[in-house]
Amino acid sequence: MERLAILLLVAVMVALALALARQRNLIAIAVLSGGYSLAAAAVMSLLDAIDVAFTEAAVGAGISLALMLAAIALATRPGQTDIAPHDGRRAAALVAALAVGAALLYATSGLPPLGDAAAPIHGHIGARFIAEGPVATGIPNMVTSVLASYRGYDTLGEVTVIFAAGVAVMALLRRGREET
Repeated sequence: MERLAILLLVAVMVALALALARQRNLIAIAVLSGGYSLAAAAVMSLLDAIDVAFTEAAVGAGISLALMLAAIALATRPGQTDIAPHDGRRAAALVAALAVGAALLYATSGLPPLGDAAAPIHGHIGARFIAEGPVATGIPNMVTSVLASYRGYDTLGEVTVIFAAGVAVMALLRRGREET
């Protein structure tokens, strides 16, 4: 049943991606991308990657959508929310996207099946985290000990990237305002 839900959500994500590719209205693009991120968060939740699901929901469906809508409001003239017609590069972009998709499918074909107990990830490190994590970190909750201690630098890096992206968007919007 869980696989069926994941497949249904992936189908929704594909439909949203196709709708995004065909859309010309910037506001509709922003809203559809927020829906895509929300569906991706649901998939991550079903795959038991709750930390990734929360991050995707907060950043992808929350902050990114708000930033896109704010950028559209600040960077467009009243009534102008459509993208200019394409200039013939659409076919090249489609070929590039299909090539990247094919490369990703090829790269993932060598991964072990989902939930495989004999997968390399379950070989040594998982048992070590379970046995030694709470004692080594001093945090009694195993999930919190992994996220806060072992993945602390990873989380710091993610926050730094989000902060840098926000600063870049603000700088671009400020620059666009000064030029008009």
